[in-house]
Amino acid sequence: MTSQTITAAASGTWKLGDLPVHRIGFGAMRLPQHGEALDAGAVPRDRDQAIRVLRRAVELGVNHIDTAAFYFSPLRSANELINRALGPYPDDLVIATKVGPGRDASGQWQPHATPARLRGQVEENLRQLGRDHLDVVNLRIVGTDSIAERFGALAELREAGLIRHLGLSNIRAHHLAEAQAIAPVACVQNMYGIGATPEQRELLDLCGDQGIAFVPFYSIAGTGRTAGATTDHGPEVSALARAHGVSPAQIRLAWTLHQGPHVLAIPGTGDPDHLVQNIAAGSLRLSEEDLNALDQAA
Repeated sequence: MTSQTITAAASGTWKLGDLPVHRIGFGAMRLPQHGEALDAGAVPRDRDQAIRVLRRAVELGVNHIDTAAFYFSPLRSANELINRALGPYPDDLVIATKVGPGRDASGQWQPHATPARLRGQVEENLRQLGRDHLDVVNLRIVGTDSIAERFGALAELREAGLIRHLGLSNIRAHHLAEAQAIAPVACVQNMYGIGATPEQRELLDLCGDQGIAFVPFYSIAGTGRTAGATTDHGPEVSALARAHGVSPAQIRLAWTLHQGPHVLAIPGTGDPDHLVQNIAAGSLRLSEEDLNALDQAA
């Protein structure tokens, strides 16, 4: 696969609300630092390299970037890097961010935001990104409690014009129904990858039935989560990678995109070569036999 010539357009398109995006996007979580993402003691990544990666992503057709104000390490903020690298923003670029969790200046995690604090988090993202409105804001939650009050607060900011589309992150199916009774939901962002549970699959299918974009996180990292790509790929993934002449990470990304036309991938990296490989995975076509082998192995 000649990845140097492949752009994000090869992955196809879907919409976040009314905003068309290529199905391979870019996740900014790992951009500010090396090593464990979201670690208060992480080593900052070289600023110029991070900016080059962002600009190269857009050159290669990426028009969906996922970020958050709490993606930062000492000296580096993902939002600030995005603003510096890409502002003034291309007309077709969609930037999705998340609110709910928070970190103080030292990087320590704070309790999840109350409805009253969510406006401050939205305004923080606006300020850091240099925008007068946010394309997509995902409410990220932990647990199974009602989200009506928090999602309602974001819906008010949408009505005020600060937010164009709303989404949800790390949810269960009942949260989606609860949110939809308040305002339209453009996307759901949940953990999903090879070996996903039936419950995770049901939510992905539910979104597909309703035309809602489903945006998996940790689709490459797997059990590695914020530490980065897993090395425990298993023999089936490794064998398919060899057969297709690609990396195991590319197989994982391709499998993710094959889960439905509404599925968007947001692999993140600070490495220019990995960026090119991730984008090239959008052109990889797996056969039914390939997909069955991966599903059975999982």
